[in-house]
Amino acid sequence: MKKLLLVDDEEAIQMVYREEFEDEGYQVISALNGESGLDKFKEENPDLVILDIQMPGMNGVEVLRQMKMLNPSVPVILSSAYQGFKRDLGTWASDEYVVKSGDLDDLKDTVRRLLKE
Repeated sequence: MKKLLLVDDEEAIQMVYREEFEDEGYQVISALNGESGLDKFKEENPDLVILDIQMPGMNGVEVLRQMKMLNPSVPVILSSAYQGFKRDLGTWASDEYVVKSGDLDDLKDTVRRLLKE
């Protein structure tokens, strides 16, 4: 079973993503902020990370940078409600950038593709 780490400060998003991805057969670990996300990244050794950009404290771009320094082979999907972050050079280190939507098909397809399923 592939393990996903979801780092997002919105509990409602976490709940929806958890249900959807567990229904798809993934184990989902979650964190509500960047610091906790980094800790879980080190402890849990996930197969893939879905990472929000705008969070209080350490933002997603900072978390991405540290995760890639720790283990560059783990795919990281940056997820944001704002398309404007695509132009931010800091986001280019991510493996994919997905705009949040009520329809999770694009995100699910991206996860499957990055995990080569």
